Amino acid sequence: MIGFNNVSKRYDNGFDALSRINFEVASGEMLFLTGHSGAGKTTLMKLIMLMERPSNGQIIVDGHDLGRMSSGQIPHYRRNIGVVFQNHQLLFDRTVFDNVALPLQIAGLPHLEIGRRVRAALDKVSLLEKERLNPIVLSGGEQQRVGIARAVVNKPSMLLADEPTGNLDPELSEEIMTLFRQFNDVGVTIMIASHDVELLKRMNKRIVGLVEGKLVHDGVLW
Repeated sequence: MIGFNNVSKRYDNGFDALSRINFEVASGEMLFLTGHSGAGKTTLMKLIMLMERPSNGQIIVDGHDLGRMSSGQIPHYRRNIGVVFQNHQLLFDRTVFDNVALPLQIAGLPHLEIGRRVRAALDKVSLLEKERLNPIVLSGGEQQRVGIARAVVNKPSMLLADEPTGNLDPELSEEIMTLFRQFNDVGVTIMIASHDVELLKRMNKRIVGLVEGKLVHDGVLW
């Protein structure tokens, strides 16, 4: 599903965000990306999303060599990847329904299909009854679930989540992780960036650890 082959990323100021990264992610796998702030987690996810290009190396996602992908191909490629952010990035001048519908509207889906998919996604995250509310009135955990519904409404084969529980208490974090497990159970490949060591231990999943842009750990954390 995902392959990093000797991938490095150096920014114009000379900062090495990633250095010779090698790892593979199987289709349908769930794993965690960990490391302190500045370790390279977000940069790695940006490379997968083609928000950044590597300085060296090759990245393969679902059989596609990202280095050979033109800018015109990127929007279609991204439709198969759901992204969940730590700060939700919701639009507070729109309803919950409209926030989740946005990716489908951009893709040009018919109105009836948008309604069907949005309500199915909201039902999955237990927010169907709040579709007409403004997200600003929701709790932090509910806002994060709106973000997850928006990420999965396109039925992507891959979910990337950058510190999705960073602003949540332990109980809400468990609820969010339960949702990710449920999506993984139906075959979605999931990569979650997190520095919550206790959460990582409880999840008992593969962990890819970064320190100063270098891969230093690949396996289950005991």
